[in-house]
Amino acid sequence: MVSVGDRLSRARVRAFVGREEQLGRFEQALAGDPHAPFAFYVYGPGGIGKSTLLRRMADHARVAGRLLVELDGRFVSRDPAEFERAAGPFLDVPGAVLFVDSFEHCQWLEDWLWQHFLPRAADDTLVVLAGRRAPQPQWAADPAWAGLLHVTELKPFSEEQARRLLIAAEIRPELRDRVLRFAGGNPLALSLAAAAGSEGCGREEIWAPSAGVLRTLLAGLIGEVPTAAHRRALEVAAQAHSTSEELLAAVLPEEDAHLLFAWLRDLPFMESTVRGLYPHDAARETLAADLRWRAPNAFGAMRRRLADEYLRLLREAPEDRVWTVTDELFHLFREGETLARLRTWSREDEVHDRPLHPDDLDVVLSMAEETEGPASAELVRYWARRQPQAFSVYRLVRTGRIVAFTARLALPAPPDPLDLATDPVVAAAWAYADATAPVRAGEHMGVSRFSVYPERYQVPSRVTDLSSSRAHAESARARGRAYGFAVFRDAETWAERVRGTLVDTGARPRVGEHDYGLFGVDWRQLPVETWLLRFIEAADAAAVPVPEGPSPLSRAAFDQAVREALAHWRDPGAFAACALLRTRLAADLGDPVAELRALLRRAVDDLAGDPRGVRAREALTAGHFSGAPTQEAAARRLGLPYGTYRRHLRQGLDLLCDALWQRELHDPR
Repeated sequence: MVSVGDRLSRARVRAFVGREEQLGRFEQALAGDPHAPFAFYVYGPGGIGKSTLLRRMADHARVAGRLLVELDGRFVSRDPAEFERAAGPFLDVPGAVLFVDSFEHCQWLEDWLWQHFLPRAADDTLVVLAGRRAPQPQWAADPAWAGLLHVTELKPFSEEQARRLLIAAEIRPELRDRVLRFAGGNPLALSLAAAAGSEGCGREEIWAPSAGVLRTLLAGLIGEVPTAAHRRALEVAAQAHSTSEELLAAVLPEEDAHLLFAWLRDLPFMESTVRGLYPHDAARETLAADLRWRAPNAFGAMRRRLADEYLRLLREAPEDRVWTVTDELFHLFREGETLARLRTWSREDEVHDRPLHPDDLDVVLSMAEETEGPASAELVRYWARRQPQAFSVYRLVRTGRIVAFTARLALPAPPDPLDLATDPVVAAAWAYADATAPVRAGEHMGVSRFSVYPERYQVPSRVTDLSSSRAHAESARARGRAYGFAVFRDAETWAERVRGTLVDTGARPRVGEHDYGLFGVDWRQLPVETWLLRFIEAADAAAVPVPEGPSPLSRAAFDQAVREALAHWRDPGAFAACALLRTRLAADLGDPVAELRALLRRAVDDLAGDPRGVRAREALTAGHFSGAPTQEAAARRLGLPYGTYRRHLRQGLDLLCDALWQRELHDPR
């Protein structure tokens, strides 16, 4: 017979990924390597996998025949004598291993541990401490402890490790990208999201975590939130690209911004940058999703406050700051379909830009020739002589290596004949302007002429994000700017990406062996701030208008709203906040909650009128309306194998969403 403990250990082995370096060092210590550490200190934000790593270390220690002494810092007395009594075998039994989890709850013991307790350990013992905060720096710097103490800050999983975890959890391939976007490499988020995803909806590509998953994630990632003001500060940090004390003061004028910023800065999942604080991805997505679920109106109100502040900064901020504002503004609405086509906020290729230096020119020319050919490289050389200030060079933050360059030209009217004769793209921009609304004397046009990132050429990246942010900021501040143009080689792909934001001029000028697309906007007809507001509103609606009719939601968002309403059927408060109440279906209802519930019941019953829908109706009724506590119980109630039940349920959800979508577009009554 296999014991429960053995079964748990084997399950942990199957589900465990990453942390090879930490486990390897611990195994060396267990094997008695005289050069291995005696004390292991693991720290990192909530949900990063500290407890999971400790359990795996404990499994290894148990297999090695060691006596385990396991303590939880949350339940440790403030009296060191009580700690010593609880950990007594560590002082008396050779080879014992002491594990202390949640050490941040008894961090006040740290000096006593290093100075008085640990030096009295029995022979061949080991100690592992895990908490949210780093150890006091003097212990890692103390020569006496240098060879005995190993300190590790646990980081989020890489994408490859996260995928391995989801594969080990048998998460369906079509769910993995969505779960990865939500979890951001955080092990707790991945595990909980994977558990929820395995139960997923019929149309998995729009998977979203349930309220229960969000609450668990928040508890694990954040812990206790002192006051409502602190909660609002978290909500700002969840939505803003970076949060400064100045930003908190602007959007929360009634609160003590200094106090709130200091509290945010001390949270273990917060990172500090020169522009402010930002939370780890899992914490950010969890906070935002929780707010959107429980208080959608507050979510929208906070986002509007932030947008108003960014637009104010765009008008009034100093020149050296203003270029970041559009980056922050777009990040605020990053979930919108339009922005998702154009931008990415990944930090995997985090870069910073600097003006072109003469020593950079050879690298820039080499990049241009590699990606666009020698003819384009000669044009880069031409414009670098004519407008060196237009060029930006991008370096990787972690190495300083130049990886990309861009050039944003300012071209006053009338055009320079030499420019027209030299650069076909610039000539095409002037021809388009002359044919539509000519640029007058005293005006100029801006052309984002080059965007060359050989490793990610002509696809959304941090380089294109930062370059477009600078271009929009320059357009907003420049006096007399008539047009803004962007140039892309893969014209057809980019025509779709910029749809609704820039006009395809139809021009396809040729440089060397390649054709380029020219896309633009007339800033005299559509001022930059108005353009940004329209862009924001499109993103805020999460979709461009669909051709079938004037629904406020995209089809994907509408389908998700139907599933959300069914998932919250038995929770009146959650149902009353669901997105389906903001559709045309509920627009004219006298009692929206009660009447929408009745409408859903009728729509499910109506499925039985279609031969395909008889079993689908039964599955939906059993799964959501019958009171069955789980989907497995609903399958048993129908006398069906679980897989068969799930197939009928998925078909029912698809049929129901189709039927309700038609009502949404054409006949909401």
